[in-house]
Amino acid sequence: MRVYLGSDHAGFELKMHLVGELAAAGHEVVDIGPPSYDGEDDYPAYCLATGAGVVGDPDSLGVVIGGSGNGEQIAANKIPGVRAALAWSIETATLARQHNDANIISIGARMHTAGEATALVSAFLATEFSGEQRHVRRISQVSEYERTHRVPELPTSPSAPL
Repeated sequence: MRVYLGSDHAGFELKMHLVGELAAAGHEVVDIGPPSYDGEDDYPAYCLATGAGVVGDPDSLGVVIGGSGNGEQIAANKIPGVRAALAWSIETATLARQHNDANIISIGARMHTAGEATALVSAFLATEFSGEQRHVRRISQVSEYERTHRVPELPTSPSAPL
């Protein structure tokens, strides 16, 4: 699988570790950058470029990495078609794929060891979207909002489908 990776200075070391781990696992790695450590760099450009790469390459997935992973997730999600999820456990990484068809995982390099982060990314990459109708419906609502910028109609009864 092709995997796009982007980070900032806080995630640079972990990104380099993951580039090696993912390549060794047989993935085709696209290192968006940064190409070298720069303590003054900013995450948005790398995360936006990672998101654009993933959306432009539908069979791929992506990883964005920063200190906490929060800003990186927010930036990646600005690209229409990106569904970036912040993962802090194997369960959240797995559910991001199973239920949300997330195409990018965001990792906080200051929150996890290299081994923990590798396990999160590996779980994410190994998990397929469930395709369950309720999840498809919810993702479609988000995609429709991205396209139209109209908020979906709110359910009017407690028996509305979940």
